[in-house]
Amino acid sequence: MPLFLPHFNIQKFNTLAVPAVANYFVAVQSDEELQEALAFAKTEKLPLLILGGGSNIVLRADFPGLVIHIKTRGLDVVAENDEFVWLKVAAGENWHQLVEYSLDNGYYGLENLSLIPGSVGAAPIQNIGAYGVELKDVFAELSALNIQSGLMVTFTKESCQFGYRDSIFKQSLKDQYVITTVTLKLSKMPRLNLQYPALRAALADIPGAEVSPEQVSAAVVTIRQSKLPDPQQIPNVGSFFKNPIISVAQFEALKLQYPQLVSYPVDELHVKLAAGWLIDHAGWRGKEINGVRVHPDQALVLTNPGKLEGKLILQLADRVVASVREQFGVVLEMEPRVYPE
Repeated sequence: MPLFLPHFNIQKFNTLAVPAVANYFVAVQSDEELQEALAFAKTEKLPLLILGGGSNIVLRADFPGLVIHIKTRGLDVVAENDEFVWLKVAAGENWHQLVEYSLDNGYYGLENLSLIPGSVGAAPIQNIGAYGVELKDVFAELSALNIQSGLMVTFTKESCQFGYRDSIFKQSLKDQYVITTVTLKLSKMPRLNLQYPALRAALADIPGAEVSPEQVSAAVVTIRQSKLPDPQQIPNVGSFFKNPIISVAQFEALKLQYPQLVSYPVDELHVKLAAGWLIDHAGWRGKEINGVRVHPDQALVLTNPGKLEGKLILQLADRVVASVREQFGVVLEMEPRVYPE
């Protein structure tokens, strides 16, 4: 039986270090303990917050329900052939440690996703991505527990409906499942993706044919560390806003006005803009309001150095969004999820 802790401060379980108290907190280390925790919440009629690494949430206030901290562990090769290996990973495993494990064992495809904070179970919800690679590029399937029925369900790549920082678990199946395992299809041969200019520049001294997945991972880590503060040192959730996707027509109009506008092609009709560039050029980089700060090295990151309450972070976010909308006519969308809703 897992231990249910009443009136529990979850400040150290969210990377923004927001002080907030949960009515109940429980850490689960198996599917059985997860089912018991869900049954407890059902009996007590408690709202749920499923917590992994706590790197993608903003706590607006105390949480009036049960926080379930997923601490399951396990990495197993469940199939392989000459080209690929299928690696089944427990939801509670740390994402970056998984990347390091895969490289140590000669399983490739995750190197561009190095140093992304959080747990493996959270990765499909967000369809995490960085430097030209998204989770869906290496995804095989996942298992998830239906909160209402208690039944375990398998989701294929198609049924997850992955989009840009999006999946079915943020849309029609929001709050209906708890992901328990994720199976990845990784390559036994390096298949490097060096399309991102910053990544190419970081590896410019190495002849293209000689670049290894390990060097790509190291370059990604170096770039991320140069831009993004360590949450242990300066509380943050990494990128606070998604890169907005706009129409080609809107992009061309903006480009005439702002020739240095940073963008990435999406398809024939859409262009992705760099949210950090927009925030920076709206004058927010390094600004501090009520003790909450836009990071001076990367305007995409909001930091909480004083470990203050979440509503102050959201107030700053609202001001940034309004400012960017007024100057560029572009609406920024937050990446982290806000609790309680």
